[in-house]
Amino acid sequence: MFLVPLMLMLVVVGIALFSWAVKNGQYDDLEGPAHRILYDDDIDMIPEEARQDKPGQAETPASEQDDTENKPDQP
Repeated sequence: MFLVPLMLMLVVVGIALFSWAVKNGQYDDLEGPAHRILYDDDIDMIPEEARQDKPGQAETPASEQDDTENKPDQP
């Protein structure tokens, strides 16, 4: 007997909350946060000892590396 009016009040509250969320811009940008997480802007937060590419350290080309395994043994 009281379940139907209770259900109708819940529906009205749900519609009011949904319209409030739409008016306040909750559904404006649905894809922005999903793409923003892919950007690498946390370089400063990575500790120095854990970085893969250390600042100031240029990669040495393969031709300048120690190529003793490519040279034949000298007698």
